[in-house]
Amino acid sequence: MIYPLLSTFWFIRQIKATLFWLYLWQLKEYHIGRFIDHFQTEKGKHLLVNKLLILKTILLITSRILPSPNSCVFILLSLYFFESIKGIFDFFRQQLKTPIFTKKIIFLAFIVFSFEVFYLFSFFQNKNMSFYLLIFDILTPAIVSGIVLCFQPVAVLARNKIIKKAQKKREQFKNLLVIGITGSYGKTSTKEFLATILSEKFKVLKTKEHQNSEVGISQCILNDLKPEHQIFICEMGAYNRGGIKLLCDIAKPKIGILTGINEQHMATFGSQENIIKTKYELIESLPADGIAFFNAKNRYCLELYQKTKIKKHLFGEAAKFFGEENLLGAIAVAKELGMSEEEISRAVEKIKDKMPGIQAKKGINGLNIIDATYSANPDGVMAHLEYLKSWPGKKIIVMPCLIELGSASKEVHKRIGQKIGEVCDLAIITTKDRLKEISEEAIKNGMKKENILFLENPKEILEKIKTFCKSEDVVLLESRVPSELKNLLWKLEK
Repeated sequence: MIYPLLSTFWFIRQIKATLFWLYLWQLKEYHIGRFIDHFQTEKGKHLLVNKLLILKTILLITSRILPSPNSCVFILLSLYFFESIKGIFDFFRQQLKTPIFTKKIIFLAFIVFSFEVFYLFSFFQNKNMSFYLLIFDILTPAIVSGIVLCFQPVAVLARNKIIKKAQKKREQFKNLLVIGITGSYGKTSTKEFLATILSEKFKVLKTKEHQNSEVGISQCILNDLKPEHQIFICEMGAYNRGGIKLLCDIAKPKIGILTGINEQHMATFGSQENIIKTKYELIESLPADGIAFFNAKNRYCLELYQKTKIKKHLFGEAAKFFGEENLLGAIAVAKELGMSEEEISRAVEKIKDKMPGIQAKKGINGLNIIDATYSANPDGVMAHLEYLKSWPGKKIIVMPCLIELGSASKEVHKRIGQKIGEVCDLAIITTKDRLKEISEEAIKNGMKKENILFLENPKEILEKIKTFCKSEDVVLLESRVPSELKNLLWKLEK
């Protein structure tokens, strides 16, 4: 009876672990550099070295040393029982981290689960069963990652096939005007602003949310591009040199917009120079009669503007707040395409969120909640803190440390710490990666030591905010804070 129970609890535990590792690979877009960089963070390190893993390693060694191979079976049974129960509870509380079930994920999950079932039956009731189950358990991250990587060549072949089909279809649209948008930040909001404005006069197609990779853009062309479309607005993202050029080879833009450049994703690019060169691939890919637009508020864009030889424009000089330059850039492109002031004004009136990336709402106890959790980059955080300064009352920021900044991470978080010290009365940092740098600089710039805290639990964060704040104080939620915290802060009082 003990072996069926052990197998059942082990397999439930494996379902949770497998889905998590597939989720992480999908989150990092199957990019090896981004996946590996995750383990430079505190949470990433905890995945590889933690008390539970150490205990299992001890059990593994013990199972080989003791005279009876299954001496640890009852301990292991208890361990897997509690792990499986927690997994079930997490599922019903919607706290289980699972991937989006695309065709690729379904295929990979089928392969992994089939392998796990085969493995389980191979060693079922084996005298060393505890040992073999523990081996697979401990090696699950490597096994799932190995299967993902084994099928990457197949994924690459499928990707290349999709790209070629998209290129062939794109060539048929000789009169289609393509506008490419790239940068470290501001791509999505610029795309949305531009699509809204240009739709006042033209038939416009835009890439959908998170559809800024070679596969995403290709699928947009294949599935959505129609003969009636006059303009295709194409958001372009990349993590390596040559990435933007590949996207340009697919979409063939005539107009390029560079929204801004900073240290975002330096971990995968390797250096700031590589980031700049990659973003500039958009401008280099434009034809001789193409037009380039550069954000005047960004120093790297200004430098690239100076070296550009084709027709070019600066935009955003008159921007009063971070993100407004994206709207001004969209207006500049619309003017270049012959839209009148009246047409542009009429379209701008339809744009409800003219300060992208931020939503201000009323929360519990009359608090003002600023939600800036859509995405995070160094310039955005600094701008949101500057915006926070304009609000009355006590000012609180809740944020994790930023990721994928590579060698720039330390200095970036020092700058953020300085700004927090200048602006905030309370800072709650939800990850430990650069807590030291943020804390030291915040304290140097006026923040009380006891008012900069590391807290992970949403309920503990809520209690701290409730005891620290009163009605009309303001809380800035920056980057990926727990969704549970947002729900708690926005919950209406009864």
